[in-house]
Amino acid sequence: MIEWLGVAAGTLTTLSFVPQVMKTWRTKSVEDVSLWMLLAFNGGITLWLTYGILIRSPAIIFANSITLLLALTLLGLKLKYR
Repeated sequence: MIEWLGVAAGTLTTLSFVPQVMKTWRTKSVEDVSLWMLLAFNGGITLWLTYGILIRSPAIIFANSITLLLALTLLGLKLKYR
């Protein structure tokens, strides 16, 4: 039951990035996206993923793997379109 709580939390936080990535991809506008926020966020997600791997938590590993992919995509779009 506790692991499912983690899965639900991870799903919601991960999905929250999808609209921003899609909007940025579609409009090619990154003016309102902070580079420093993206750098800090990617660093934090990398640490969460490492933590999940070390404690062998599927919920943390799954959610943060996808979130990191989305956040890195957004960072790449920010660097490409600035």
